[in-house]
Amino acid sequence: MDDTLSPTPAGPAAARPENQESPRRVAVASFIGNTIELYDFFIYGMAAALVLDDVFFPNLSPLNATLASFSTYAVAFLARPIGSIIFGHFGDRVGRKSVLVASLLLMGLSTALVGLLPGYATLGSWAPLLLVLLRFLQGIGIGGEWGGAVLLAVEHAPSGRRGLYAAFPQLGPPVGFSAATGVFWLMSASLDEAAFASWGWRVPFLLSFLLVAVGLVVRLKISETPVFARSVAERTASRAPVAELLRCHPRELLLGAGAMAVVYTLFYSTMTYGLSYTTTTLGMPRNTMLALSLVACLFLATAIWFAATRSDRDGRRKLVLTGCGLAAVWALVLFPLLDTKHPVVMAVAMGGALFCVGMTSGPMGAYLPELFPARVRYSGASLAYNLGGVLGGAVSPLVVPRLQSGFGSASVGWYVSAMAVVSLLCVRALPETRERELV
Repeated sequence: MDDTLSPTPAGPAAARPENQESPRRVAVASFIGNTIELYDFFIYGMAAALVLDDVFFPNLSPLNATLASFSTYAVAFLARPIGSIIFGHFGDRVGRKSVLVASLLLMGLSTALVGLLPGYATLGSWAPLLLVLLRFLQGIGIGGEWGGAVLLAVEHAPSGRRGLYAAFPQLGPPVGFSAATGVFWLMSASLDEAAFASWGWRVPFLLSFLLVAVGLVVRLKISETPVFARSVAERTASRAPVAELLRCHPRELLLGAGAMAVVYTLFYSTMTYGLSYTTTTLGMPRNTMLALSLVACLFLATAIWFAATRSDRDGRRKLVLTGCGLAAVWALVLFPLLDTKHPVVMAVAMGGALFCVGMTSGPMGAYLPELFPARVRYSGASLAYNLGGVLGGAVSPLVVPRLQSGFGSASVGWYVSAMAVVSLLCVRALPETRERELV
């Protein structure tokens, strides 16, 4: 029997076996697709921290080259809300599944082309310009990814278990980041410095060609969500989802974005800028820091699973508030612990930071979609998530290096802590949504 969930089942008896199996399969599919897209997104951050400044900005001073490299990293976060608007419109009008296929293709091909892009020595100033363009397209693609992935899981989930099913796509970031880190570690460990700088860093990008093919096979086999299928059958889909969202739900949109800001700020400060800071300023071996990053991802995955599943019992808001509070405190000790240059202490610093990230982001897979009605849910959840990325992921690369250079590493911790407090206040202003029906 084909266990694909039918949008219009013949009756309860016919639908029951499908409804029991389909959510699990869809949750796994959303996890796989989200992992692939997040791998694509994170390998750029790894490359920006380790090598892109030398390849694409060789004529700048070390600080300015780092700033330029991380500025190209930030470009994608500025593009993500645009992707949310584009893909959110079609996701709320056409369907979740078809939009996710398009976002995967855009994200994957933009990533793979970075691996083929010649450096400054070959193309001159065209090289960084093309790099920025590809990073911008990455941002457009990832802007439509998260909302669709979590909606596939949440809108298929049984009542009372949306946090559990949303945990699967939420595990995409730690697994994608671990895969990106692992591939970079393997290339760094197996090649000398010259070979890694010449071509070794390109291999993780070129692997995206293969991963896109895998992701397409997975996504083309899943069904549309029953919630969206019902809205189509009842002809309740919005004609202009983004306009309706801005007109009717601006409060939820802005507060949801503010709630997400600390997730991006703390993750970037720990895993992207932190990698650059520890390998350049502190002089730690690159392979050591990549290995510690893998350890830290275990803390992230553990916290995501715990907080997401626990939110079905204790509520989304309580768990997110706990994560924001922990982040506000841990941010103050993060860089002092890194400055010890003791690997075990550094692992604790990074692991603790990512545990706070996971506690905050884990319930968000269910929380943000539950804030919005089905008519604008793709647009609302995606745009809130990615506007939070602008606040945390686009601003931080421009602020953090300057803070550290001008005022020392402790100032970075105060900045991250302040962002955690902002997120905490935003969550306090939002309602609990665990008991809401997805209509």
